[in-house]
Amino acid sequence: MNHTYQYPRAALTVDCVVFGFDDGSGALQVLLIRRGIAPFKDHWALPGGFVRVEETLDEAARRELAEETNLSTVFLEQLYTFGTVDRDPRERVVSVAYYALTKPADHTTAASTDAAEASWFPVSDVPPLAFDHATILDTALARLRGKLRYEPIGFELLPPKFTLTQLQRLYESVLGTEIDKRNFRKKVLGHELLIPLKETHRDGPHRPAQLFRFDPEKYERLKKKGFLFEL
Repeated sequence: MNHTYQYPRAALTVDCVVFGFDDGSGALQVLLIRRGIAPFKDHWALPGGFVRVEETLDEAARRELAEETNLSTVFLEQLYTFGTVDRDPRERVVSVAYYALTKPADHTTAASTDAAEASWFPVSDVPPLAFDHATILDTALARLRGKLRYEPIGFELLPPKFTLTQLQRLYESVLGTEIDKRNFRKKVLGHELLIPLKETHRDGPHRPAQLFRFDPEKYERLKKKGFLFEL
């Protein structure tokens, strides 16, 4: 049976804030696309688009990421819903935003559909963004900073094998502040979630540093018991 709705319906979109970490520069990065169509043609924006009637929000977010940036199989979590009345000049549009964590080296970005280009930018040096995407990015960054303190999501941004210095650089980049080296290492190693490896990594002129890897199975077991990863 068909129904006639009394009120006009807003369009629904998804937008994705994809964070990556460049260990070489020690910079937290965000993946942006340069729009190939109006509105905001040639402006930089977050990857995203309209939700199809036959797909879920998660499916739409992953499809848009794959179509506009060539990214798939990334950590993806719903962030917030943005519904300012005039946020899109085309029509009334409500957007459900997601944030994703990935390792840029693991993916080759390639733009397609309505994206003319896809590129990584340091979070500290982002160009003017289309729509209300600057607000969405700020919200995602605040979520990332908060969650990084009590859940080990930072390991999604690091290679499988990493040094404690690399891990500290990541935390400092995301949190935007320097961290005391001795206290940081004491807390990290105290959780006993890092597996020491019989391998080392040389970073510049410094002596080789021991490599570690994160133990996700142990973390999941501890989390079920009420364990809190806090730094």
